[in-house]
Amino acid sequence: MKDAKVTPGKLEFLRDSVRFEVTGTIPIESALSPRNPEIKLLFKSSENSLFFGDIELVKGVADYSYTKSVVLPYEPWMEGAFLEVQFFQGKKAQPVAFQKKILARGVITTPLLAKIGRVNPDEPIPQVGLFIPTGAMDVDLSRSKEFLIKFDAGSSAIKKNTANTQVIADIKEFLTENSSVVSFRIIGTQSPESTEGRSSKLGMDRAEAVRKLLAESNISVRDSLLEIKSRWNDWFDFRLQLRGYEKISTQRKDQYYAVLLDGSDYENQSKALRKIPGFNQVANDLFPGLRAARIEIVAKPLPGLDQAQAALLQKALDENTSISELDLADWAIAGEVTPRLEDKARIYSKMTELFRSVIPYNNLAVVKMRLAQRTLDQATKDTLWQEANALLYQASKIDTDPYVLHNQGQIMVLQGDTWGAYKKLSDASVLTRNQDFLKSNESLRGALDIMRGDYKLATLRFDYPYSEAKDFFNKGLAYFLSGDLVNASLSFEESVMAGRNYGYGFYGLAMVAAESAQVEVALLQLDKAIHASELIYQKALVDPIFQEIREQEGFFQIFRTSSTGVEN
Repeated sequence: MKDAKVTPGKLEFLRDSVRFEVTGTIPIESALSPRNPEIKLLFKSSENSLFFGDIELVKGVADYSYTKSVVLPYEPWMEGAFLEVQFFQGKKAQPVAFQKKILARGVITTPLLAKIGRVNPDEPIPQVGLFIPTGAMDVDLSRSKEFLIKFDAGSSAIKKNTANTQVIADIKEFLTENSSVVSFRIIGTQSPESTEGRSSKLGMDRAEAVRKLLAESNISVRDSLLEIKSRWNDWFDFRLQLRGYEKISTQRKDQYYAVLLDGSDYENQSKALRKIPGFNQVANDLFPGLRAARIEIVAKPLPGLDQAQAALLQKALDENTSISELDLADWAIAGEVTPRLEDKARIYSKMTELFRSVIPYNNLAVVKMRLAQRTLDQATKDTLWQEANALLYQASKIDTDPYVLHNQGQIMVLQGDTWGAYKKLSDASVLTRNQDFLKSNESLRGALDIMRGDYKLATLRFDYPYSEAKDFFNKGLAYFLSGDLVNASLSFEESVMAGRNYGYGFYGLAMVAAESAQVEVALLQLDKAIHASELIYQKALVDPIFQEIREQEGFFQIFRTSSTGVEN
């Protein structure tokens, strides 16, 4: 059975099934045929197994040949299963195979890594559903903006020039319009030029100089929101600049990325970069942008009801009345700025009595969806989804609204109806040009494209300024599955930068390294990934993507260092 094989060599999940073909021959030696030869196929895990009927044998001059094409609806147990071909001969109904050969172990289920809102143990609860916003407070209204203070080579002194004065004015304008600061980062960076020093001190000095400048300019930020850091001997910022650099060809950029993503240390990468034709011109154009301090701000508006309006709201909630001195917009703002889901539910429930509007029905449905995310009891979860769907149906009777369609689609996703969900999300996208809505809707739609096997299409869905680690991960996944390892690596790195405790970004980088045969890099990234999530830990043990790496002693060493796979 030496030539028995399966095609593809590693079983893969595609759309909703596992497809493969088994071929091989049984030699006829010394003109003597095996007695009653039979070939059987077994697909088995510790949880389940599938036996296939006898595979037809075709007798030739020198051997028996066989071919078997199989299409299986995918089931979760298959991820840890093995595919075995068995040869029987001799008396009929032999209970034990004469020979066996394992053709494949596990199933590559990378598309199922797409983040679609499902809750996994020991991972942060994904936020699902979209409230219809008033422009008041919803997280989707957060704005992120970057500002750059540039420095002279080797200097951390801020020049009092027009450009820097304008940057301060722009920051003030941004914070005036978005007074609720979510995060405020100052990152001092250094170019690789010799005048920039041989330590990260210059970068940190630049960051501290900018913090002092902001304080002198009456821009104050709470210490809990402020992060001061520096980057040095790190090509991350250069890679970001290179992405938008248009003075070189795509082929030349690929040469740069091949070096930047090869997993070698900074010094070796620096030497390799300088050998690329035209590097001096690229350096002249891009290095000045690295003599800087980058200010990254995420903030949003902070409106709400005044004291008198808050009193009227409480009165309406406490009294059994069908009238209110507040209008629909006031109620909607009150529901939006209230942080607790239970309080939101009370407000939106009362609104359904006072107003004939899509807003309270949709937003109360979102509350139900998010409460469902918080329970592990499936019966309770199903009940909450049912209640949410009933509210969304009432909303759809009032008007056709993209938010309602999105939320119906999200529930379908969580219930496993990905095809029905995709139709809802597609219908929602054509009803609005609102970029905040489209960013969320297309992100979920792109995740479903990944699961449906439309990888190239999925990459187009993520052309929005995302800030969450899960969205960067899904974007990287789309590029990875479509074969674009360079953009996949960049997106996975962005996922890591957006949330270092979100292990999927590291897992994505490990997959890229494995595909590029960079064993040491793959092990390094995998080590970080498995300490972030028990689910990742268990998946990495059986994922065929790491089949070759699994043969290295270092693979099991990283698992032995943590008995649970999760950091305490």
